[in-house]
Amino acid sequence: MAFPVIERTPVNDFPRHRLRRWGRRTTLLVMLVAVGASAFALYKRVTSSAVPEYQVTQVQKGEAMAREPIHAPELEGGVAWLNTDHPITLASLKGKIVLLDFWTYCCINCMHVISDLKKLEAKYANQLVVIGVHSAKFPNEGESDNIRQAILRYGIEHPVVNDREFQIWQRYGPRSWPTLVLIDPQGYILGGVSGEGHYDKLDRVINQLVLDHRARGTLNEEPLKLTLEKSRFASPVLSFPGKVLADPSRDRLFIADSGHNRIVITSKDGKVLDVAGAGEVGATDGSFAEATFNHPQGMALDSDVLYVADTENHLLRKLDLKARTVTTIAGTGIQALGRYERGPALHVALSSPWDLTLEKDILYIAMAGPHQIWAMNLRHNEIGPYAGSSREDRIDGPLMEAALAQPSGITSDGTNLYVADSEISSIRSVSLNPKGNVYTVVGVALFEFGDVDGQGETVRLQHPLGVEHYNGVLYVADTYNHKIKAIGPQLKTSVTFLGTGKPGLRDGEAPQFYEPAGLSIADGKMYIADTNNHVIRVADLHSKQVATLQLTGLTDGAVGTVADIWPNLEEIHVQEHTVRAGQSRLTLDVEIPAPYKLNPGSPLEYRVDVPTSAQQPNKRATIKDGKFPLQIPLALTPGRTEIRASVSFVYCRDGDEGVCIIKSVRWTIPVKATNDGKDELRIPYSLIPFQLENQDRPL
Repeated sequence: MAFPVIERTPVNDFPRHRLRRWGRRTTLLVMLVAVGASAFALYKRVTSSAVPEYQVTQVQKGEAMAREPIHAPELEGGVAWLNTDHPITLASLKGKIVLLDFWTYCCINCMHVISDLKKLEAKYANQLVVIGVHSAKFPNEGESDNIRQAILRYGIEHPVVNDREFQIWQRYGPRSWPTLVLIDPQGYILGGVSGEGHYDKLDRVINQLVLDHRARGTLNEEPLKLTLEKSRFASPVLSFPGKVLADPSRDRLFIADSGHNRIVITSKDGKVLDVAGAGEVGATDGSFAEATFNHPQGMALDSDVLYVADTENHLLRKLDLKARTVTTIAGTGIQALGRYERGPALHVALSSPWDLTLEKDILYIAMAGPHQIWAMNLRHNEIGPYAGSSREDRIDGPLMEAALAQPSGITSDGTNLYVADSEISSIRSVSLNPKGNVYTVVGVALFEFGDVDGQGETVRLQHPLGVEHYNGVLYVADTYNHKIKAIGPQLKTSVTFLGTGKPGLRDGEAPQFYEPAGLSIADGKMYIADTNNHVIRVADLHSKQVATLQLTGLTDGAVGTVADIWPNLEEIHVQEHTVRAGQSRLTLDVEIPAPYKLNPGSPLEYRVDVPTSAQQPNKRATIKDGKFPLQIPLALTPGRTEIRASVSFVYCRDGDEGVCIIKSVRWTIPVKATNDGKDELRIPYSLIPFQLENQDRPL
């Protein structure tokens, strides 16, 4: 085969010259592009220090590649398929244009490519099939449940195969993430291209393929039916919250509700005070109700002004908390690709600003896209790079000569910035003195990661996304290890502060988290954005006791009078039942299969709504040590009505190593109340545990 093949070795052992990572340069596999019925074109890499450009040269008839087209290998060897209820084969896609996306969900450039893929999928809905081949960099990314969460977080709606063992990668031979490989309707590889920013080229080629194969009668334009992961996902109150910010001087908490494209403002005990953002994807300025965001992340506070990194809009936004307005203060709304320069803030393009911290009148930005720290002078409204050469690496030294790798969290002690440098699993120090240096606190290199406490170069983290300085200690969201670490910046020590290292949702003395990405400290409490659990956790710094913050007053994205929040909700409609009028009872008979059980330390909550009964208490109730079957008194008037019964509980796998999951169920029950009806309305329900419901589907 003409494609280069990469041998499968442990990810952290990939030779650096063979895994030259995604970045401004682009690595060419072989880019053969159909130009009519018999001609091909070859896209060639042109080395450049700025944005990569391509030229087209013809492959002459009779050359080896033209004489022997490459038939695409089948997509065999994956451990699971997602966004589909069965494995996909290329043979079954004959007549379709297929675009393979080799990606790993940590990679910022892979995230950038997703928006291009969505545009292509929308434009060629019945002609193009995109298949994500997820070949994980980090061990945590190789788990199908975690890939499923990334699919939901990024809004991916095409099939994805978990290529954890790199079987498909080996057959196609990409050298970096992301790599796109285009396959024509007859199953032949046209070529591939790595990196980002190739939408226009792909659009031209795919359009020509559509015209050509439609004319030949070899194009299959029947829609492809898929079973998407989102169809099994009930959106919780918060959706993949990426960052959280606690106001140290006032009773305010700011939550980047990233999946809902909004900022939620609460008291520190969870009472919702306000919401900024209509919930739709967009970049509209205006009132809190009118404004729109696109997966916002980090925030910085200055009295009654909140600065927000509007990550996927590539913008910085300013929230006036008194006037309740949102204004864009930096960025053009177009992602920057190279030529990262200083200038007027609204005329400089940004690339995935991920986190913010404020020092005097300077807003420092963890700019994940170009692997840099940027600075915005708020007095002069100027912005530009502050540290990092834009090379993705771990190189210490003078600010603009040093190299970082996808900085995703930032904090300050007043003398230095500290950065969660996620792709090298490191914590970096960046001097606030413009003549200062960048140095590494802990962490080693792009492919050196793990979960090891210790000192100096023995320390290992796994893709940390958040960092907070407090009382001389750096608290780090060690995201892919599902832990919070405490790091001493002077002695370069690291110890586990919270978390077991296994994903889950468990409060108390031995808490579990699921890819926590942000944290903030105020009043002796640590607030943690527990991203994949869709909640904010609160840890007491002294006792290390952890609780889940219960939000109250949030209804359908606005501030309401009564909260009706049911995490991980499943809606069930049942057939009509006949029940005795007057006093009767509702029995919710929930069966939890072994080895799972109710978590005895978590409350059981329920609510029963009967719109036609003034005697029925339509309010939420909590039972500290509840159990099933759960019996609830009913007070019904004669006639037909509809009962809505909701219950929320936490269940765990038996044993200390278990993962705990919160589950909510709501039944809608048509009821006929008569004098001779039954005394009991029994509703059975058999729980399918999360681990079984979402286990790897066999091939």
